[in-house]
Formats: sequence, structure tokens, C-alpha cells
Amino acid sequence: MYHSAHARNRKRFFFFWLTRISAVFFGSLLLFICAIFLAAKLAGPMDIPDARPALFYDSRGKLIGKWETKSQQWVAINHMAPSIKLATLAIEDRRFFQHHGFDLRRIAGSAIADLRSFSKAEGASTITMQYAKNLFLTNDKTWMRKATEVFYTIRLEMNESKKDILEGYLNTIYYGHGAYGIEAAAKTYFNKDADDLTLAESSMLAGIPNGPSIYSPLLNYNEAKKRQRVVLDTMVASGFLTKSRADAAYREPLALAHKEKTVQRTAPYFQDAVRQELTGRLHLTAKELESGGLKVYTTLDAESQQAAEYWVQKTIPANSKIQTALVAIDPKTGGVVAMVGGRNYQSSTFNRAVSAKRAPGSAFKPFLYYAALRNGFTPATQLKSTPTVFTFDDGKKTYTPNNFGGYYADKPITMEQALALSDNIFAVKTHLAIGMDKLVNAAREAGITSPLAPVPSLALGSEPVSVLEMARGYATLANEGERVQPDLITKVTDQAGHVLYEWSPQKKQVMNKDASFVLSQMMTGIFDKRLDGYTKVTGAQVSERLTHKIAAKTGSTPTDSWMSGFTPDLVATVWVGYDKGETISTFPETGYAKDIWSHFMESALDGMPENQFKPPEGVISVSMDPKTGLLAGNGCPGRPTYFVKGTQPTAYCSETTENTVKPKKAENKGFFYRLFHWFR
Repeated sequence: MYHSAHARNRKRFFFFWLTRISAVFFGSLLLFICAIFLAAKLAGPMDIPDARPALFYDSRGKLIGKWETKSQQWVAINHMAPSIKLATLAIEDRRFFQHHGFDLRRIAGSAIADLRSFSKAEGASTITMQYAKNLFLTNDKTWMRKATEVFYTIRLEMNESKKDILEGYLNTIYYGHGAYGIEAAAKTYFNKDADDLTLAESSMLAGIPNGPSIYSPLLNYNEAKKRQRVVLDTMVASGFLTKSRADAAYREPLALAHKEKTVQRTAPYFQDAVRQELTGRLHLTAKELESGGLKVYTTLDAESQQAAEYWVQKTIPANSKIQTALVAIDPKTGGVVAMVGGRNYQSSTFNRAVSAKRAPGSAFKPFLYYAALRNGFTPATQLKSTPTVFTFDDGKKTYTPNNFGGYYADKPITMEQALALSDNIFAVKTHLAIGMDKLVNAAREAGITSPLAPVPSLALGSEPVSVLEMARGYATLANEGERVQPDLITKVTDQAGHVLYEWSPQKKQVMNKDASFVLSQMMTGIFDKRLDGYTKVTGAQVSERLTHKIAAKTGSTPTDSWMSGFTPDLVATVWVGYDKGETISTFPETGYAKDIWSHFMESALDGMPENQFKPPEGVISVSMDPKTGLLAGNGCPGRPTYFVKGTQPTAYCSETTENTVKPKKAENKGFFYRLFHWFR
């Protein structure tokens, strides 16, 4: 009996305190909710903020452009076609006039659907919630944002009529192509006022906000039509339309507006690339960029950009259909200082500097010769330049490259001269001698990210890459092996000046410092006539124009012409060719890349020291006869040539020295010596 009474007392005590605690909890919750509603009511109606598109500035803080948007044109709800109101209510919030900002039935249904699919497949946002979010909030995935969204939703419902909320929503929702609000959308897609929209047009427009880049009929007409079908079917299910009326609207032809002509602006291709960075890498939303008052500071150097655009227009005749692209980078930071993505942005907005990939030809050889320097070669290494049939893949395949114009030395030449003359036989011999994976690895280290196949033709630049990639790869060489990431944006601030993003340039030592410097000095040889041999050095056409010491390499294929080069402070890469891969056959066309590049470099380097290269401690300069690879002596002309210390030649040549390499000491007759001897 005692134990039974004690148990009953404990149970009564437990329920007594449980009831009290529950009453306090629910009472506090009720007071908290009442306080929220009271605060929302006292806060009054919400002001509609003006659109403040993001502004773009160059590296000196000069305004160069803004995030493009169409002017928001507010129209009263009674000046909107009834069909757009019904279509929007059906697809977004069919119980809009029955709930008070939160559709509990829809929330419950969404939660059940999500649990069944184990994902967030269903949305439960009402028009009021979306309106509050569109006006005042970012898309940050935080509890504070969700709480603020709830408060603003309550505030709207407490102080605005349903009619005013729907009007505000339709005037602020984003429809793509910079169009905010139904009036701007009607003009953008159909070139008419919102009051004149037909049911077919309204059902098309109502489906766009769910995914403007997916459902825009100007971009993806088929997807837009599928979405229109969904909207019409939802209108039927909501009781707004008959099935026959919906089917007739779906079949009705749509007279879409023509795309507007682009507006001329500063560095348009560069600004487009900035836009991609803002929404892609930095994950800023279109709403933030359209109306958040952001300031975007970029790496663009206005003078360099002006020079790039000037020399493109000056070099290529106006009636030519050939295209071009240019990227200039500050190798110390990776900042893109100039970008040209095509000859005329008005006629083609396609950015060939970042989006197109073409075979770089011999402009790819510096990565090969870096790999060679790291695997037993020196600038003095000699191989025979003569027509050769190469076998690979265990003798199953053959490859027969040709030198440009069919010219060959028919005798051994040094690697320094082979690079200056762009000898293809020497390049492929080198590629096979060191192992084809060595070139792939070197290019990857430098920053080339496009697919690269370890095949013999890779030595001659057969795999397509972008202009930006090539500029990045050359920047690694300019930095003596330190790789940088090309960047366009230095800082982003909000309207209050708070920093949302700030650039912190990163460098990583990925290639050997000494070998990179030796290679850079070999690359200056394309302008040095002392390296002329069976043909002229490849930079002879523009060598007289240059007043600065520049490391560079030309490249050509039947359809592409390249020129890329650098000083320690500037890298520039130029591509010229046809979009559809037509053959470049005439002499002026084959020289456009060299002319644009050389003029641009001279303009951009104006006022800078003529020689900015400073040798690291691990290299040594000797006067070498470029033809024999021996030290210059009596009767042998010399050219200052850098070597990694310990690899420089020790024997002298004379005017009686034969232009061949004599066998070295026995200890040097290793694998590479035997392989070189076999190739000759």
C-alpha cells in the first residue's frame, strides 16, 4: 500500500509540474508571437527600394560599366492583363487569397513530399514570402535570413492588401535578360505593354521566374514551351481555364521580340567575363547584382585595354572575316589587365579569349623545352634536323612531321637554335627522347588544364587550349616557375562599403626556377638574327619593332596563328583565325598575330626598363656559338646564353671546328647520348 501511494504521489507531482511548464512555455510562445505581430503592425508599410545595379571599376578606380538591367517600370495592377495575374497565381500560389502569408496546407504537403523523396523537391513559398525576399533579402542560407523573411512576410500581410502585395510581386519579380517586373518582361519578350498580353504570352511569362536562364523563350524555346504547358495545365486545375481554352493558347504562335542590339561599352568582353565570375565563382545572385548597390573593382588596366583594342582594329582590315583574341596578364599577381574576345562585340559577343579552344601549334614548344631542360638537355644540346619518320606505340604507329616550308638543316643544330627557328623535327625527337608524359606534366604544372594526349604531335601543339590558358602558362615561365591563378576581380563591396570579397593573389612554385629562367632567355632568341640558320628566326618580322627584351614564341597551324610572350612584368597572348576553322592562307593573315602582339607589347611596356630579366643565382651566362653549342672562340661568333650552373659547355670552338658534336667522355655516354646518336 505504501509503495502504491508513493507512486501515485510521484505521478501527480510529475503531471503538476509538466502542466505548469507547458502552460508557461505555450504562454511565452503566444506572447512572443503576439509581440512579433504587434511589431510588424507598428513597423507599418514597407518602402520599395530603388534598383541599384552593381558598378564596375578598373584598377585605378575609374567607372567602366555596370550590371545591365532594364529600368523597373511600376504599373498598377489594373493595368496588367488579367491573364498574367491568373497565370501567376496558378503556378506560384493558387491559395494566395485564402492564407495570411503562410500556406500551412502547402507547407505540410511539401514536407510530406520531401520526406517521401528524401530531398527538398517541393517548394512552399507563397507570393508574399517571395515578395519579401525579392525586396529586402539576399539568398544566404542562414537562420537569420529565414527569420527576417518570416517577419517581413508578416509585416506585408499586416499592412498591405492582397491586391497591393500581388501588384508589388508582379512589379519586382525577375524574368531574365535584365527585366524586373511584368512591364519590363512584356517589352523584353513581346515588345508590348503588360496590359496587352494575351493568354498565350502570359502563360509563357508566368513560367519564366522559376528559372530565367532555363525557361527564357529567347534562349531555350523548347524548354519554355514545356514550361508554358505546365502553367496552362495548372490554370485548368485551379479552375481558371477550360481545357480547350488552354490547348488553344498553347497552340497559338508567339511573336517574340528580336534581341536588342548590344550597347558599346568599355572592354565589353572583359566585363562579360567579370559577370561570369560574379555569378559563378563568387556566387552572387542576379538580384544582388541588379539592385544591391554593389561596387566591383577589377584588374583591368584601361590604357593597356585601349592599346589592345586599337591594334586589333588597326591591324586587321575592316572587311576581313578573320577573328582574334588577346589576353594580357600581370604575371606577378595573375590579374588580367586587358582582354579582347573578338573584333567587334556589336556583331559577336562570343568571347574567344576564354571560351574558344584552338591548337596552339609551336607556341606550345616552350613547355616541351622546359621538360627537356629538366631531363638532360641544355641549350647546347644538338640533334639532327632532317626529314624523319618516327615510330611509337611499340612500333605499331608512325608519325612524319614536316618543318615549315619544307626546309631542314640536314645537320645537327642546337636546342637554342631549334627553338628560335621552330624546328619541328628537333621538337619531336626531344619529345620522344625524354618521354611523352614529361611534356604533359610540364604543361600541367604551368597551368594548362585542357585535355592533353601524350602523342608525338603534342610537341607541335596539336591539342586545343584557350588563349587565357596559354597566357597563364607563359605567366608561370615569366615568374620563374611560380604559377598564378588568372583573376579579374580585386574587391566587391556592398552599398554600405562592407567588403564582401577581397582578392588575395596566390603564387605556387611548381617549376624549377633556374630551368624556367634558362628557357626564358632561349625564348628571346626568336628575335635574334644571330640564330638564323637554314631559315630565319620566327620573330624576324617584328624584331626591329621591339625595344624591350622579351621572351616569346610564335605558333601556327593551317587554321590558327599565335604569338605569346612575356617580360617579368607583362604576359600577352594573341590568337588569330576563323571561327569555323577556315585555312589561313594569305601572307597578311599569317602575320596578324605577330603584328598585334608586338605593337601591343611595345605600347604596354612604354616607359619601362628595356631589360627586366634578372638571373637567379643558379644560372650562368657564357658566350656560346649558337651553331655548334661550344664556347665561342677564335673565328666563332658568340651569343650570350644562360645555362643551369654545371651544364654549360667547356670546350671552345674555332673557325675550323666542324658543325657537329664530338663524342664526349666515356662517363657521359649514357642513355640520352645513345638515344641522340640513334636519332641523328
